[in-house]
Amino acid sequence: MMKRNTLLALTLFMGFFTLTATAQEKKKASPPANVKETINSGATITIDYSQPSVKGRKIGEEIAPYGKVWRTGANDATTFEVSKDVKVEGKALPAGKYSVYTIPGEKEWTIIFNKTWKQWGTKYAEADDALRVTVKPEKSPVLTEQMTFKIEKSGKVTLLWGDKSVSFRVK
Repeated sequence: MMKRNTLLALTLFMGFFTLTATAQEKKKASPPANVKETINSGATITIDYSQPSVKGRKIGEEIAPYGKVWRTGANDATTFEVSKDVKVEGKALPAGKYSVYTIPGEKEWTIIFNKTWKQWGTKYAEADDALRVTVKPEKSPVLTEQMTFKIEKSGKVTLLWGDKSVSFRVK
């Protein structure tokens, strides 16, 4: 009897494990990515993020809604790290690691550098903001299905996603 109960428990456990693994396979998380560059000023910028896909949705409506704080990625908070004190769009940002949030808009995006970086992406607290800058989005010449960050030697940092190109300058 004991052997049969053990066998039954093992069979149930294996069935549950198989179902869980299959469900997780179907629910693929946004893939992780990172980009790192030492810019002309000598500061090294590192951005770690997860790449959500557009999947036919409209940015500003179905995803990354206009006028609302958005986690700027998926999964854990996107992090932005600078090795030296820098200026972002002319405003001081001390060396360190930050989470990145944005407030998308049709005519302008607010880029937010938040002091609390080791957290799930939806855990935003405005009281922890280190810096906010406002930039103008542009229409990208090519569609980018998965959200992508690029850093140029000049210090231009660009977020590409869907038909959006949102850049800010770091010096």
